[in-house]
Amino acid sequence: MKKSPLFNIFFAILILAIVIPMLFPFLWMFMSSFKTQVDIISWPPKYVFSPTLRNFDKVFGEQNFLLYLKNSGIVGFFAVALSMIIGLPAAYSIARFAQKRLLMLILVARLMPGISFLMPWYIVFSRLGLMDSYIALILSHMLIALPVIVWIMSAYFESIPVDLEASAMIDGATRQRAFISIILPLSMPGVVTAVTLSFIFSWNNFMFSQVLSMEKTRTLPIAVYNFMSYAEVDWGGVMAAAVAIVTPAIILTMVFQKYVVKGLTMGAVKG
Repeated sequence: MKKSPLFNIFFAILILAIVIPMLFPFLWMFMSSFKTQVDIISWPPKYVFSPTLRNFDKVFGEQNFLLYLKNSGIVGFFAVALSMIIGLPAAYSIARFAQKRLLMLILVARLMPGISFLMPWYIVFSRLGLMDSYIALILSHMLIALPVIVWIMSAYFESIPVDLEASAMIDGATRQRAFISIILPLSMPGVVTAVTLSFIFSWNNFMFSQVLSMEKTRTLPIAVYNFMSYAEVDWGGVMAAAVAIVTPAIILTMVFQKYVVKGLTMGAVKG
């Protein structure tokens, strides 16, 4: 049925009313990264201005941004990889053996504020001499990645019929073999979703790096914090650093967008 032009106009206005408030902070951040400090704090706001690359020069020239970039990549990659090794079998066990209480405990760990884990981690890692090490950050970031992976994949595994692996086990395959050869290939949209979301959460985490790391292992969010002081805030540097941090996450989300949508929607339907 062909929709009327009035309906199409109303639908377009509704979409713009939803999208513009969501995109405005990102557009403001992007514009401010090319402004001087005077232009950023001017009132009324300046939408026409002379762009400058001074803020990005501060980020990449004066700050140790490439080191932070490397640290975030290393911590995020290994935290997600180890969480996948542990989380995928755990999610499969929860889905197939109806271990709902275990799932709730894992979700409670995810819902608890990260600061509640910070002091125990700090005491343990300082006693073991692991402060300012990748091990400390990777283990702490697994507190973020692991519950997300278990939560997404347990719902996804429940949507896969049990008959598929049962048929493989009748033909002589072990449960582990059926899981690796049949269940995991069918679950790739869910796996991509879990990897993408957990990596982004790790990429954006600030608190653990601020406390558990020093100059050698600090991650990207610290680059924003370095532009703040008691006396003033270098808003241009903050915005430029924020753009540099957000851009890889946006690119990653856009590349795997269809898999993320498919993983979240299919994992929500059982049967």
